Amino acid sequence: MILFLQLFLAHILGDFFLQNNKWVGDKESLKWRSPYLYIHVLIHFWLILLVTWNIDNWKIAFLIMLSHLLIDGVKLQFQQAAYQRAWFFGDQLAHLAVIGMVWAFHEKITWRYADLITVKGLIICIASLFVLKPASIITKNTISRWTPNSDPGQPISAIESLKDAGEWIGFLERLMILTFILMGKWEGVGFLLAAKSVFRFGDLKEPKETKLTEYVVIGTFLSFFLAIMTGLLSSYLLSVLK
Repeated sequence: MILFLQLFLAHILGDFFLQNNKWVGDKESLKWRSPYLYIHVLIHFWLILLVTWNIDNWKIAFLIMLSHLLIDGVKLQFQQAAYQRAWFFGDQLAHLAVIGMVWAFHEKITWRYADLITVKGLIICIASLFVLKPASIITKNTISRWTPNSDPGQPISAIESLKDAGEWIGFLERLMILTFILMGKWEGVGFLLAAKSVFRFGDLKEPKETKLTEYVVIGTFLSFFLAIMTGLLSSYLLSVLK
């Protein structure tokens, strides 16, 4: 495991600390012809040797350097502005996959599907997936009858909102609640509720916004309820399997 952590540390230093915006802009502009692309991958090579402090790891460093060059080059060549975020995350996942495979091969680690799929793992996986989309859809359908805009006779002042921001807030808050409960950190759930109350309800003070305030409160508490019940059920099932 120490080798994997060392390789991961070298990757973080090389990709996020030891290159600046000038380098990134030059690479995006010149692609394969950018000298900074090759400087960047050479930095990764020497970082691996430095972090592991073992010259015998030059083969590992060379292999990761070549894979880094290939992955970054392909991303620079084919990425488009509309899909830049997807290319960024894909690029990082590809680098981590290479690091994981190199580490597993060096340590002679074998993976079996049966070892990865356990009952406890399935419980956590199902719980995590449930608090994402299913819980979001349940919340939306339940509170849809109270949507403030459904009453044309008493219009609610429009509030600007980022696209899908509410849904992503729900995803994150329910995952955090589930994590806190599985870790036995109930104080984290209380802190999360208090923090969301400050940020979400702070601007809903006017009397004319009563309906919108109630709508948001119902949605928030229902979202929390689903996450907490999922966490409690998951914790119970995991405790039974001990």
